[in-house]
Amino acid sequence: MGMAMSAMTTPLRQACAVRLVDRRTGLTHRVNGSPLVLFTRNPTEAIAELLSGRDASVWEARVEPIGGRT
Repeated sequence: MGMAMSAMTTPLRQACAVRLVDRRTGLTHRVNGSPLVLFTRNPTEAIAELLSGRDASVWEARVEPIGGRT
């Protein structure tokens, strides 16, 4: 299960996947058939990049830690 973007305030020690999700369908946005996912240790920056210029009522970013604990 992913974390809400408001829960992300500082860079993590572990990597995470940040996905752009369409609120209307609940599906991850795809580009040329591939899911749009950013892998990072700083989800706040990734969220800002993914949501830049997008309507927040349509799009949300979901953060999922990769491996281990945060």
